[in-house]
Amino acid sequence: MTETSYPNPNPTALGGGTALRADRDHSSSSRARQRRRIRSVVFHVAVLAIAVVILYPGVWMLMSTFKPTGDIVGNVNLWPETWTLDNYVSALSGIGGISFWTFVLNSLILAVGSVVGVVLSATVSAYAFARISFPGRGVYFAIMIGTMLLPFHVVIIPQYILFNSMGMVNTFLPLLAPKFLATEAFFVFLMVQFLRGLPRELDEAARIDGCGHWGIFRLVLLPLMRPAVITSSIFAFIWSWNDFLGPLLYLKQPDTYPLPIALRMYVDQTSVSDYGAQMAMAVLALLPVLLFFVLFQRYLVDGVATQGLKG
Repeated sequence: MTETSYPNPNPTALGGGTALRADRDHSSSSRARQRRRIRSVVFHVAVLAIAVVILYPGVWMLMSTFKPTGDIVGNVNLWPETWTLDNYVSALSGIGGISFWTFVLNSLILAVGSVVGVVLSATVSAYAFARISFPGRGVYFAIMIGTMLLPFHVVIIPQYILFNSMGMVNTFLPLLAPKFLATEAFFVFLMVQFLRGLPRELDEAARIDGCGHWGIFRLVLLPLMRPAVITSSIFAFIWSWNDFLGPLLYLKQPDTYPLPIALRMYVDQTSVSDYGAQMAMAVLALLPVLLFFVLFQRYLVDGVATQGLKG
């Protein structure tokens, strides 16, 4: 019987097929890298364009502080044609016989007082809603959340009548007292949600050790609430520092004005308006908020990240 013999594969041919497949894979990989590179370039160009549009007003305001007042209005050029520091000199010298630092002090009193009031009242209220069972807790919490849907402008008149009847108008009390009474539902809600993410076993362990509600709140939960407390402090500081309507309603004497009201004093439609000094004061007023945010932004990020953790 004759044995059929088959030719052995050509090693050269096999090597050529492998090389061909390698060339195709390399070409496909190169095209994929090129497409990714093109998408990356398009993405970064788009992001840069959006950043320019967003940052342009702020950069224009900063550059306007170095322009003469006559070159600010009606001129959208970014770069000053004539550089001057007179705007900062005028801003720091104050307006109407009132020093710039008086406005800064008033803003600091309102902002720091708001932070203290919000932290004290919101943390205690949040502990009550999140950790203490009492009749009507769900109803009261729903009513508190419902106040967030109520526009501030609806309660302006009754609040003004109330504070005026109590002789608090033209003082800081109408702007600070509500902060100590947990009227800021947003901060209470924020801290309630944070506390609900902490395990109740911590409360039970502290209660076994002899702690009551005050001990559990002060020794156990409050240190763990630091991210939420600092987040609330940042928002409370910025909102109070930038508040314009509240001081406009309740403050009547120029020496009690905070910075947002003082900025308005530089613009007078019946006489000459000093837009340069207004821009300079706006930049100076922005610095404390920017510094405050930079110092505590890490805690703000921690507070947002911790919301996803459950015990």
